[in-house]
Amino acid sequence: MGLYVLVCNDKPDSLELRLANREAHLAYARGFADRLKVAGPLLDEAGNMAGSLLILEAESLEGARAFNLDDPYQKAGLFASVQVTAFKATIGGL
Repeated sequence: MGLYVLVCNDKPDSLELRLANREAHLAYARGFADRLKVAGPLLDEAGNMAGSLLILEAESLEGARAFNLDDPYQKAGLFASVQVTAFKATIGGL
């Protein structure tokens, strides 16, 4: 198992789509509560939701990508882009 960071950037003007799928997304995330180390919205300069940041424990990069593909936000077409990267904490801990 390793840690993976998912940086998910919303499409422009997609707040309504985010809010419409929020409960399904949160329910999905709760199903991975033991493996989600950090999760929350990214904010733009005005403080509005502009994406999501997650740090997930997964068996592989492909597993982290599969997690993203099943996310209700992804299925709804909320994200303009998603970057999935291996991560290792060197200061602090998770």
